[in-house]
Amino acid sequence: QVQLAESGGGLVQAGGSLRLSCSASGRTFSGYAMGWFLRAPGKEREFVAAIGWNTGVTYYASSVKGRFTISRDSAKNTVYLQMNSLKPEDTGVYYCAAALSVVVPTNPSRYNYWGQGTQVTVSS
Repeated sequence: QVQLAESGGGLVQAGGSLRLSCSASGRTFSGYAMGWFLRAPGKEREFVAAIGWNTGVTYYASSVKGRFTISRDSAKNTVYLQMNSLKPEDTGVYYCAAALSVVVPTNPSRYNYWGQGTQVTVSS
């Protein structure tokens, strides 16, 4: 049973930083892609960033490129999302997801496992 658990969300002022963590259990993630998605209030879940577990190749939504960094720690089976220069429009629930795919997808329907999400609120 694969389980993903997000942590690190909270309330921060615009311009501030947060680091989200996604701890994975149940298996190692060799051959998987790991992604972060945002469900903003009143909106559909949207792609934020993703990383190939084996290759370390990263992808970002244009709205976060240059501000967010995704990384993974194989020894800890954990994926991180470092979020800098946060904006009010970054507010919402952030989900970690895993896709059994060596090609890194940005479509949430391609992901097989999801965490429960962690709330991020950026005040102006």
